[in-house]
Amino acid sequence: MKNAIALLGQPNSGKSTVYNALTGSRQHVGNWPGKTVEKNDGYYTYKGTRYTVTDLPGSYGLSGNSDEEIITADFIKAGQADLTCILVDASQLERSMYMVAEFAAMDKPAVLLLNMMDVAKAQKKEIDHKLLEQRLGIPVLPFTAAESKGYDALKDLLASELENPHKLASAPELPEGSDVHGESEAKYRWIQSVLAGVTHSEQKKFELSKRDRRLLSPILGKFACFGTILVGFLVAMIICFPLMGIGSMIPQLLNVPIADLLNGWNVHPWLVSIFSIILPNTLYFCIAMAGFVFGVNLVFGYLEEIGFLARAAYQFDSLLSGLGLQGKAICPILMGFGCTIGGTCGTRVMDNWGQRMLAMAVVWAVPCASIWTIIPVISSMFFTPWQTMLVILGILLYVVLLMTIVSKVFGRTLSPESTRSGMIMELPPYHKPHWKHIAKEALLKAWDIFKRALRTVTLISLLFWAFSYSGSGNVADSLLYKVGTAIEPVTRVFGLGWRTFMGFLSSAFAKEAVLGVLNAVFVGEGTVLDATFRSAFNVATDNAVLGQAMSDVVSKAEALAFMCACTFNIPCVMALSTTFRESHSLKWTARIAAFYVCGALILSCIVYHIAALFL
Repeated sequence: MKNAIALLGQPNSGKSTVYNALTGSRQHVGNWPGKTVEKNDGYYTYKGTRYTVTDLPGSYGLSGNSDEEIITADFIKAGQADLTCILVDASQLERSMYMVAEFAAMDKPAVLLLNMMDVAKAQKKEIDHKLLEQRLGIPVLPFTAAESKGYDALKDLLASELENPHKLASAPELPEGSDVHGESEAKYRWIQSVLAGVTHSEQKKFELSKRDRRLLSPILGKFACFGTILVGFLVAMIICFPLMGIGSMIPQLLNVPIADLLNGWNVHPWLVSIFSIILPNTLYFCIAMAGFVFGVNLVFGYLEEIGFLARAAYQFDSLLSGLGLQGKAICPILMGFGCTIGGTCGTRVMDNWGQRMLAMAVVWAVPCASIWTIIPVISSMFFTPWQTMLVILGILLYVVLLMTIVSKVFGRTLSPESTRSGMIMELPPYHKPHWKHIAKEALLKAWDIFKRALRTVTLISLLFWAFSYSGSGNVADSLLYKVGTAIEPVTRVFGLGWRTFMGFLSSAFAKEAVLGVLNAVFVGEGTVLDATFRSAFNVATDNAVLGQAMSDVVSKAEALAFMCACTFNIPCVMALSTTFRESHSLKWTARIAAFYVCGALILSCIVYHIAALFL
């Protein structure tokens, strides 16, 4: 016996929570063969027996044409799972049972999990699960996925049903020759007959609460949701600062001792730079990335669990539909203004892989906080305060245009218009958060991103090191300089000299490195390697000296083109790594990265040649 279990349910039914609780870190994430849909497989051991678990793509049914529904239906029909565990929302039972109605026609073994029983009880709903079990003919287990105490009972039930499986006792009777509407009516009649007398509630009529009347109002609600998301991001930043602080201490503590030790052993300088600069800083980058992920998942996991994110999604759905996205994308987009990494991780709230990948591509268009620390500095070297304000305004306007362009370019494939529909959802009730569960999920995701990022960031860091390393410390002896000067006739077409082009390349590694690299190539203080990897805490620049040195050889048109190129280049190596790890698609990560690099250079070219006519 394979002991293969499949988790089936609609989006937000709690599948991922159950999957993570069962499998922990024993997971493999990839894509289904031939499809850009995420595939989650894992395993757990219970009483000496190993069980495999597949978290099927979340979908609202099994008879649609989306990749998620086709994959899920084919997986179940093919009998790849010995047992299907169907999750339904006990607080919204009638709506959630539609998945059960469609599964019934497949005649496969199953158990039913009445998840979110705590929410149902808070709504003063009583569910006769024994009566429901009798009518369905399969075991029904009341459950709260966010609480750990019920998992032994779940594992016992799954083990028992794998030994002695049960199938649904009845299925909807579909009229011959009926259309989709007729089939849906038959399924709802079946649901009503199954649930008759199962649920009892003291609340006979649903009314919006005072809080919801504010959050869902057309104008006030948008401001309230916008403000709450921004406050949430600030709280997430505060939470991650201690982890970032600990990470930043690693290079400070290890750089000099490791360098002294290796130099004392007469180790070659390039090995010294790898072990004293690259590896400690790579560890710092990965810890900082994990800190962002932990803070974002902790705060926004809380907002999702209490029911706020559903209200925010409703408010911004019509606005974002023009980009081919659902309202849920508003959170990662706004988070992108603080940190692209946080925004990328925030796309986990999207319903399917295509929407999530498109949201990541759009988030890349949002300039992160690091950009706003360097653009005003560089602009002030060439322009007046009023002109600097116009530069910033122009960047913000282009952000809107770029998001539209990104949605048009990638949306046709990732979210085709034929598959788009308005967001259909019932607002979840407000309820108290399960802090232990939220913290556990946030830690699990942070640890996962740290492990995965360590390999990617190390590889990219070594590649950048190979280009920027100079044994003499002179920029002119680095491969980056030789390549930059060799291709300067080409980069001049885009309005960039070899020095500003090196700054553009460094902006792809880390936006914080730009001023340090400019200082190295224009003023001659420090090396490109130090400027890039130590810019966050060691390398200081004299903006007046740098401004004078740049203005001697850089025109205003080139400076403006350079700022545009840096702003809309790929966000940073950590964002690149996060996108790859979140999407599990090297192909799509490379496509988006190539689009942004090429787009930044094209924008630079246009801005330079137009600005050269007027400045």
